[in-house]
Amino acid sequence: MQQGAGWRLHCWRAARAALLPTLPLEVVRTRVRRAGELGLDYRTYASVRAATGHDVVAFLFSSNALRVLRPGPAPQDRAARLAAIRACGRIGLAAAPLTPGDLAAALPALDAAWSAPGPFAPFAGMRDGLRAALGALPPDRVILVGDTALEREWTVAGRLAWYLPAERYFG
Repeated sequence: MQQGAGWRLHCWRAARAALLPTLPLEVVRTRVRRAGELGLDYRTYASVRAATGHDVVAFLFSSNALRVLRPGPAPQDRAARLAAIRACGRIGLAAAPLTPGDLAAALPALDAAWSAPGPFAPFAGMRDGLRAALGALPPDRVILVGDTALEREWTVAGRLAWYLPAERYFG
């Protein structure tokens, strides 16, 4: 197995380099600007683009990620970060006992608020709840920003483009 390892490594690197396109500088600048509009670092935005082949059209934020755990105002850093997002949908998912109305009142920058899937909801229930929250938005162009392992599962159930931990997005 060790014979020819260097050659195999060379072939692997050459094939990988041939797959990755060299983007024109103006395209890179446009994507850097778009990443800034979304509040993402370029590496994350480029990863989402490479994985899905599409631009991001919306974010789903769990109330846990937004640090809204009971009725009342949201933390200022989270509210400011949400308000800074440009040309992209912002949908909140309120985890019980919080209601969608409580979440919308805490963060007026949200475009919509829905109930989050329950912690032990069946897969179909998660899928249906996320589809209702997305409406006509294509799920493969939506990023979920969450804070718990259970929320990570929503990405698979809803066929969403990407999952971002809250500390990575807001940190």
